[in-house]
Amino acid sequence: MATWDPKQYERFADLRNRPFIDLISRISAENPSYVYDLGCGNGPLTLMLAARWPTATVTGVDSSADMLRRAREVDGAARVAWQQADVADWAPGAGIQPDVIVTNATLQWVPGHLSLIAGWLDWLAEGGWFAMQVPGNFDAGSHRIIREVARAHDRAADLEGALREDPVATPEEYAEVLATACGHLDVWETTYLQILDPAGDQRSPVLEWVKGTALRPLLDVLEGAEQEEFIAELIERFDAEYPRHEYGVPFPFRRIFAVGRKGGF
Repeated sequence: MATWDPKQYERFADLRNRPFIDLISRISAENPSYVYDLGCGNGPLTLMLAARWPTATVTGVDSSADMLRRAREVDGAARVAWQQADVADWAPGAGIQPDVIVTNATLQWVPGHLSLIAGWLDWLAEGGWFAMQVPGNFDAGSHRIIREVARAHDRAADLEGALREDPVATPEEYAEVLATACGHLDVWETTYLQILDPAGDQRSPVLEWVKGTALRPLLDVLEGAEQEEFIAELIERFDAEYPRHEYGVPFPFRRIFAVGRKGGF
């Protein structure tokens, strides 16, 4: 499991938050009792759920102790229950039927997550809402470059296990899973043209972006000079793939969304 750096992740907070906001805007729950954020990360987005449903018991679940430590820091009022667990092993407390389950930019790290979703839908209360979002950019230039540089590296065999070709399903496949339990479906994809580093402060904003997510498992493998050399080659390749303009570095990013309401057939 990759180590996570909350500060690195927060460098692009506005851009990372937008898909979450777009996702939860499609949830029409009015007064849920139990709300779960699976893969809650560093906390601010879970606090948005708590602010939207102030009477709900909101629980944020994440496997990273560092992320949860940061989440508790930003949750000064202790509004949310923070729970350390792998979402693949998560279950609601005995007798609890969640009214809302949200999982944002997490399931790409969880192999076999389609079957997990089916199980979560079983636990969901009748009329409850499930909402998910995953990146769908694994064929983008940034990820292709990471794979190519890793496979040409002297330690390619060590790095191979940290590479992910396409760990998410298609929108149609997510719709099929949700349709087994949900009469209401809302599934879509969006490509955001993210403008990175308009102020020109970063040597390689694409590198800084992937260092917060996709590159984490590989950096955990490499150390010292070999890590520096690996990063230097990535920067050279990223410069060619994503040239800087006067307004910043345009970085297309595809996202896949799926929302369903249980029952109502």
